[in-house]
Amino acid sequence: MSATYSIDNEIAVITMDDGRANAINPSMLDALNGALDRAEKEAKAVVITGRPERFSAGFDLKLIASATPAAVTQLVQDGGRLALRLFTFPLPVVAACTGHGIAMGCFILLACDVRLGVRGAYKIGANESAINMVLPVFGLELAKARISPRYLTQAIVNAQLFDPDEAVLAGYLDQVGTSERLLADAIASAAGLKALTSTVYARNKVLIREATSNAIALSLAT
Repeated sequence: MSATYSIDNEIAVITMDDGRANAINPSMLDALNGALDRAEKEAKAVVITGRPERFSAGFDLKLIASATPAAVTQLVQDGGRLALRLFTFPLPVVAACTGHGIAMGCFILLACDVRLGVRGAYKIGANESAINMVLPVFGLELAKARISPRYLTQAIVNAQLFDPDEAVLAGYLDQVGTSERLLADAIASAAGLKALTSTVYARNKVLIREATSNAIALSLAT
């Protein structure tokens, strides 16, 4: 199973766990979108988390290496659609980053409303320049919207990966704590936000993020 879903007290917890690095591939995307479909019907807030020490290593590079160009394009576009869905999701979305969050993994973080992480020897960031890849528009737009301007060149152009405390300064995370408290803290954050869940909350999220969302949507329509 790529991702599991549970709900308690109107808080949906979506856990990515493929037993490895939580690579983003069609199976993981299907599982995440299916879980979000359920959350929209059943929940008032969402927590997205990963397996111990691995939030997500990004797109499945082994799959990309063997796939046709058309299939790679489809995978990246579908990843962008997931990121856009999270960025505009009508419910509060809290990310509980359990460890490494690289490339598409960090874009999922940037798309969530609240991002909690854990201290440790983990790396978070966009490494595309280091692996000879041009960032997709959705990644660039999310970075411009959420990363601190003083870190933007380091993070995106220079492909710097940050430890969790540095990731707070850069804008990938909002706060860090212990692994033992991570999920409980994320659920507590979601519980605090769920009282805001309403058509007004959803509308304000859409309005404040409209320019970024429109730019991403336009890139995914081509």
